[in-house]
Amino acid sequence: MNKAILEAQDIHKIYPAPARRSWVAVLKGVDLKVETGRFVSIVGPSGAGKSTLLHILGGLDSPSRGVVKLQGDDLYKLDDNHLSRVRNQRVGFVFQFYHLLSEFNVMENVLMPALINSPGAAALNSATRQRASELLVQLGLGDRMRHFPSQLSGGEQQRTAIVRALINQPRVLFCDEPTGNLDSANGSELIGLIKRISLQDKMAVVLVTHNIELAKAADCIYNLRDGLLVN
Repeated sequence: MNKAILEAQDIHKIYPAPARRSWVAVLKGVDLKVETGRFVSIVGPSGAGKSTLLHILGGLDSPSRGVVKLQGDDLYKLDDNHLSRVRNQRVGFVFQFYHLLSEFNVMENVLMPALINSPGAAALNSATRQRASELLVQLGLGDRMRHFPSQLSGGEQQRTAIVRALINQPRVLFCDEPTGNLDSANGSELIGLIKRISLQDKMAVVLVTHNIELAKAADCIYNLRDGLLVN
C-alpha cells in the first residue's frame, strides 16, 4: 500500500447566516486519506460542500476546525509565504472555468506557474519548456501553442488549463467540476487524459463532480452527504 500523500482529519467548515443570527455547518467532521498515485472522486448534489472541501484540501480556504496534511506538512500551520509555495510547487488546480489569460498565448499561459516559481523569465530552463511542449502535444495541442484563448474551443481551453496545472509536476491534482462546460464526449475524454497522466506521473488526483458516470473513472468514489464523506 502506498503512503498517504494527503490526509484530512475532522474537517469542519461553518459560515455565518446573519439573517437567522446563526451559523450554517457545511462540513461536519470530514476524514480523508489519499495515497500517492491514487485517483479519488467526490460526488454529491449541488450545495453539498464539495468545492468547499476541495478548496480546503488544496490550501485555498482554511477549515473552521481540523487538520490537512500534504506530504506530512500541516497546511494551516504554515505561514502565508510557505503555503503559497506549497500551492505553486506541490499541487495543481483545474476548475470548471478555465481562467486563461486572454492576452497570452497557450504556451505562455501554461508556463505562468513556472514563471511564478522562478526569479525571472530567464530562469525558465529548457527542461520546463520541454515539459510544456510534451504535455501540450500529449493533450492534442501541439499545433495550438501560439494560439490565444479566443482562438480555442472549450475543450482546447480546458486541456490548456490542465497542462498549466501540471507544469510544476504537482504531487496532487485537484479538479473542481472540470467537465462542467464540456459536452459528454469531451468530458469523458478529459477525465481519461487526467487518469492517464495520473498513472504516468504517479500523481494523486482528487476530482469533485456531480456526474457519477465520470466519477467511475476513479479508483475510489466518496459521497459527500450531510457534511460527511461516505465511501
